[in-house]
Amino acid sequence: MNRKKKTVIVGMSGGVDSSVTAALLKKQGFDVIGVFMKNWSEDFGPPGTPSAKPWRTGDYGCTWAQDSEDARKVANLLDIPFYVWDFEKEYYSKVVEYFLKEYAAGRTPNPDVMCNTEIKFKVFMNRALNLGADFVATGHYARVHETRNTKHVTYRLLKGVDPSKDQSYFLYTLKQEQLAKILFPIGYLKKSEVRELAKKFKLPNAAKKDSQGICFIGKINVTEFLKAHIKAQVGEIVTTSGQVLGSHDGLPYYTIGQREGMRLGGQGPYYVVNKDLKANKLIVTNNKEDQELWKKEFTITDVTWVGEKPVLPLRTGVSIRYHHPDYEARIKEHVTKNILEITFDEPQRAITAGQAAVVYSGEELLGGGIIDRIV
Repeated sequence: MNRKKKTVIVGMSGGVDSSVTAALLKKQGFDVIGVFMKNWSEDFGPPGTPSAKPWRTGDYGCTWAQDSEDARKVANLLDIPFYVWDFEKEYYSKVVEYFLKEYAAGRTPNPDVMCNTEIKFKVFMNRALNLGADFVATGHYARVHETRNTKHVTYRLLKGVDPSKDQSYFLYTLKQEQLAKILFPIGYLKKSEVRELAKKFKLPNAAKKDSQGICFIGKINVTEFLKAHIKAQVGEIVTTSGQVLGSHDGLPYYTIGQREGMRLGGQGPYYVVNKDLKANKLIVTNNKEDQELWKKEFTITDVTWVGEKPVLPLRTGVSIRYHHPDYEARIKEHVTKNILEITFDEPQRAITAGQAAVVYSGEELLGGGIIDRIV
């Protein structure tokens, strides 16, 4: 008996990874449909957004129009249907406004986590499934492992096999019902293998450079982007011992661990170790080993788990930023619901409020949350 071909809608960015994803799925026998998500364009923004774009870097690269055209060319070569879905309003309200709000509050958010949570695997995924797709697929370097027993199916989220490209960190908010409908075919490949497959499939973008910067916005000067959208007050830059060194442009424009852009002479370089929001002071040190720069304890909020919540307390690996190794830590409940306390075995550099802390057990991603209070 012939089984109906499964339909998968692939989020095609115009890059090599998502293009190879579409090609592989077609080769595997899926009914593939390509969709480019138009989430950000040059002139998009709320009323009053500056028309000039001082945050653009000189090597910003492709615009959304070029990227969508690259995706269309790949779809034509693969002979699959192709569409452009406009999610600009959703992206601005869910990702950009969150990004700006967090910076204005003195934290350093990760917009790529929010982009995956709110856009790729919510707005895009829901639309795809509502249109009748069996699965959605993207070019993420991560893996979904299905485990079946007599009672139910469990899905585990695993790191991509290429440690230099693994993107599981950005996907920690995914749940079981989502993982059941997601395909990550290149998560089982190394980047070099993906490039070779692009050549083998004769994809027109086989030599295209990888995208850089913020999800869908691209490579930007974050400080200039923030200055164009957030008003902040000038204040003092002081050392951990209280010595005044100069003035800062506004606390939202700096992040913990930063060493560039402070224009300080003397016995530098200096590193940002804290932000005194009440006094509007930027706290810095010129000691790489300063205890204010290296911390062990912090809390996380907005905690989510990929599967069942593990039994706590728990000793396991925790990553505090993208490409940060998951170092051994102890996780326990906080007195407040949905807040966890995490203590690393060894101090870690520049633990930063607003970033995601992601919990791993070996190759498996268990869950995570947003870094809040640093002890």
